[in-house]
Amino acid sequence: MYPPQSPSPTMSAPPRSDSAASASRGPVVPMLEISIQRLEEIVDQETLALRTRKAINLKDFNDRKSQALLELTRSLRHVQGTSPDPALAARVGALKVKLAVNQAALKVHLEAVREISTSLSDAIRHAESDGTYTQSISSAGRRP
Repeated sequence: MYPPQSPSPTMSAPPRSDSAASASRGPVVPMLEISIQRLEEIVDQETLALRTRKAINLKDFNDRKSQALLELTRSLRHVQGTSPDPALAARVGALKVKLAVNQAALKVHLEAVREISTSLSDAIRHAESDGTYTQSISSAGRRP
């Protein structure tokens, strides 16, 4: 596995609110903010690794994101039905943007993998073929 990397300056999370504001909102919101921050860090790390073409374990990132999303979902259940918090809504909005950027990076990566695997299977198929079932493209095989 790869050691965690700190997100690049362009991918940093918005600053957390001060402890007095967090304390007045109760224990649920700080846990929710921690869950969002954790997920942002994982997404930032994966996006950075994909963009810099580093060798990564996608399964590990998928497992980590799934766990962080589970924690976020559980935290969100505790704030359902409460009055909306604009700062929290902004954090969730920023997370949505990061997830969209991550999704685009993963899409590019998967398309590249698909192209490479198609090229490899075509090359293998061509190498194993003896030409029996292929159409001749030379002019010698054509009739006048």
